[in-house]
Amino acid sequence: MISQTLREARKYEETMEAGINGGRPAFHLSPRVGWMNDPNGFSYCKGAYHLFYQYYPYDSVWGPMHWGHAVSRDLLHWEYLPAALAPDTAYDKDGCFSGSALELPDGRQLLMYTGVVKEPRTDGGFQDIQTQCIAIGDGRDYEKYQQNPVLDGGDLPEGGSRNDFRDPKLWMEEDGTYRCVVGNCTGDKDGRILLYKSEDGIHWDFLSILAENKGRFGRMWECPDFFKLDGKYVLLTSPQDMMPRGFEYHNGNGTICLMGDYDEKTNTFIEEHNQAVDYGIDFYAPQTIAAPDGRRIMIGWMQNWDTCNLRDTERFWFGQMTLPRELSIENGRLIQKPVRELESLRGEEVRYENVVFTDTIRLDGIRGRKMDMEIMLRPADPENIFHKFAVRFAQDETYHTSVSFRPLESVVKVDRKFSGSRRAIIHLWSCHFGGEQKTV
Repeated sequence: MISQTLREARKYEETMEAGINGGRPAFHLSPRVGWMNDPNGFSYCKGAYHLFYQYYPYDSVWGPMHWGHAVSRDLLHWEYLPAALAPDTAYDKDGCFSGSALELPDGRQLLMYTGVVKEPRTDGGFQDIQTQCIAIGDGRDYEKYQQNPVLDGGDLPEGGSRNDFRDPKLWMEEDGTYRCVVGNCTGDKDGRILLYKSEDGIHWDFLSILAENKGRFGRMWECPDFFKLDGKYVLLTSPQDMMPRGFEYHNGNGTICLMGDYDEKTNTFIEEHNQAVDYGIDFYAPQTIAAPDGRRIMIGWMQNWDTCNLRDTERFWFGQMTLPRELSIENGRLIQKPVRELESLRGEEVRYENVVFTDTIRLDGIRGRKMDMEIMLRPADPENIFHKFAVRFAQDETYHTSVSFRPLESVVKVDRKFSGSRRAIIHLWSCHFGGEQKTV
C-alpha cells in the first residue's frame, strides 16, 4: 500500500522533472528533482543496478529525507524510478535516512534504512532518535515491515548513543545468513561500528562492536561498509570533524579506508593500515557493491557539507554522485579506477606524439565537454627536468580549472579558484604521489 505522502512525492517529482531541460551532468547521477546526498541501497537486482539516494524532492536544500531511486544496466546511463520511501510512519516521520539493499533469494528486494523521530529535550530543543527499519518490494514499490523498527536503542551495546545510530549496510553470508554494520558513537561522540546478525534479514541481534575510533579519526563514524577484497578485510567509514593527521585527512568530513583482518571468534576487525579514500573535498558516504562479475564497485556523494549551500538557486536540483570506481588492493593500499564500462563510450581518437613545448599551447581536436585524456610526459632535457606542467579545462576569457604536476615534489594539484565560485572556500588541493595530501 502506497501512502499518501509517498504518492504526493511521486506526483511532484514526475511533474517537476518535466521542467528540467538540460544542464545535467553527462554521466554523474543527479536527483530527479530537489536535493540529493548520500547514495543508498547500491545493489544488483533483477538484472539491473539499483541506486537509491537521500532525497528531498520539494526543494534544492536538505529537508525531511526520502529515498530517490534510479536503475542502470551499465553504471553510466540511469533511468529514474518513482521515489521508493517517504517519511510517512510514526517511526520515520522526520526522515528515512541512509541504508542499503540486497536481492532476497525469492527475487524480492530488501531495503534497510534508518528511521528518524525528533524527540523533545528538556531545554526546549529536539534530538534525533534513530532506529533501523526495513521495507521489502519488487524493485519499484516497497512495503514497510509492520513490526518496524527492527533495531532500536535496546539493541545498542553499553554506552551507545540513540541519537547517532544510523546507516545500516547489509550483506548475505555464504551460509545464507545476514549481517549488517551500523554507524554509532559513544556519549562523548567517539565513533564506532556495530555488527548485527540475522537468520532471515528481518529479525536482528547484536553481535559485536566491530571497530572503535578511540579518538583517532574525527568523531561520529557514518556510512560504514565492510567487505573482503583481494585477501584483506576492508572497512570504509565517513568520520565527522576529522583533524589533519600529518598530510592526511584535511577534508574535515571525509572517508577513510581501514584495512586488515577479521577475528571470527570475537567478531572484531583487526586494523593494519589506514588511508584516505579520496584526496578532494567532494566525496562522502560511499557505498560498494559486489557486481555479478566479481568486481567491487564504489560510488559516493560528490559534494561536501561545508559547501553544499553554495548553489544556483534557479536550478530545481542539487547534488550528484561520483563516477563508479573499481576497487582493488595493490601493495597494501586501496586502488581505485574508473569502471571499465567507460571504455565503451570512447569515440574517435585524437593523438599527438613528440610534442615539444616550453609555453602555453593549444592542440586542435582536444576540446569538448566529454573527454577521456591520457598524457605521458618526459623532459626534453633529462639533465634539466621541468618544474611544472598544467592542463586547463573549461577555459574561456574568465573561467578555467587547472590540474598541475610538479615532478620535483611529486605533487599533483587541482586548482579551481577560477572555476566560477562566488565564495571563498577551499579551491586548491594537493596530492603527493606517496599518498600524502595538504591544502595549499
